[in-house]
Amino acid sequence: MNYANRLNNLGTETAFAVSLLAKSWEDKGNRVYPFHLGDMNLATPENIIEATIKAIRDGHTGYAPAQGILPLREALAENVGSMRGVEYSADNIAIQPGGKPTVWKFIAVVMNPGDEVLYPNPGYPIYESQIEFQGGTAVPYAYTETMSGFAIDLVKLEASITPKTKAIIYNNFQNPISASSSKEEMETIATLAIKHNLWVMADDAYFEIRYSNEKPLSIVSIPGMKERTVILYTFSKKYAMTGWRLGATIGPKSFIEKVAKLNVNDESCSNHFIQYAMIEGLTGDPSGYQSILQELKRRRDTAVNMLNTIEGIFVPTPESTFYLFPNVSKIMAKKGFTDVAQLQKACLENIGVSFCTRNHFGRPVPGETEYFIRFAYSGISVDDIEEGLAHLKSYFEES
Repeated sequence: MNYANRLNNLGTETAFAVSLLAKSWEDKGNRVYPFHLGDMNLATPENIIEATIKAIRDGHTGYAPAQGILPLREALAENVGSMRGVEYSADNIAIQPGGKPTVWKFIAVVMNPGDEVLYPNPGYPIYESQIEFQGGTAVPYAYTETMSGFAIDLVKLEASITPKTKAIIYNNFQNPISASSSKEEMETIATLAIKHNLWVMADDAYFEIRYSNEKPLSIVSIPGMKERTVILYTFSKKYAMTGWRLGATIGPKSFIEKVAKLNVNDESCSNHFIQYAMIEGLTGDPSGYQSILQELKRRRDTAVNMLNTIEGIFVPTPESTFYLFPNVSKIMAKKGFTDVAQLQKACLENIGVSFCTRNHFGRPVPGETEYFIRFAYSGISVDDIEEGLAHLKSYFEES
């Protein structure tokens, strides 16, 4: 039997593959320090759990409307709009079974086969995968390393725009590098989108995983952008509920009507009782979310401080996400490695420290000469961070 050729263009969630390697090593009786996957070992807030149980007991276990239940869409419109300084209504929202469905549905709505879509690289690997699976050309734009983190190479991004370009995927508060745009960087992207009449998908998965008290910037608040921007929203990170699978696509009413039609053709609807529970998440006691954020900040500070004691490594303190992306080029040279996968394998097998590498987040861009690895601290305790990174320091600094 034969299979469709387009399957050859389909990538994978690469961090899951690293998880399997780590699990296999652990199953052999080895200690593993799991820095590889952006999963969370923190509890979902109790008020959300209680609201879920109540929704089940109240009988909300059948089909829901394809676009999502109205009370949740109304609550999201108020929450998302107020945080970004714009107005949304329930008509601007389609509930999804997680954040990821927004990626493929956005591409399906705005891109025809042969069109081009710009995407961040390194970035979430599903961008590249879905563009190519749906017959488009995935055009990467890169970042430059700075003393405070990373910045988009705006000159190269603009040079990559052609008459075939239909959209830019833009991930502020970025996975894997934790980059946060300056006001000027965000405004430049908006100017390019307006000038070239491009759609923008704003991946806001980590919009509320921020550690400063400054009001966050959002590209939708820039004049001329709300009508061309689609937001990827997820409940997974804010409420430590990655396995619950609930999110939303937020954008212009005409766009959302098309997404709702895709919902009908794909999953029919998102989980009914979880939708009711998330009304409580958005409008109820926020202390559970605040506790999650406080614990993530403790983990971030511990990991940053320990990594910066390692000779040859410097990591800026990111103000968002739960990832660190250190440059390990000096470590690679010291160890005599020429492929960052060698370093990954050696660390797992010698000291049990498991992490992803730059190569798990999109194909390397031509001209890259530096080596990077990614640490996630969302699924590992402070004690284990300290223990695991102490082993890493010893291994990296040994002769």
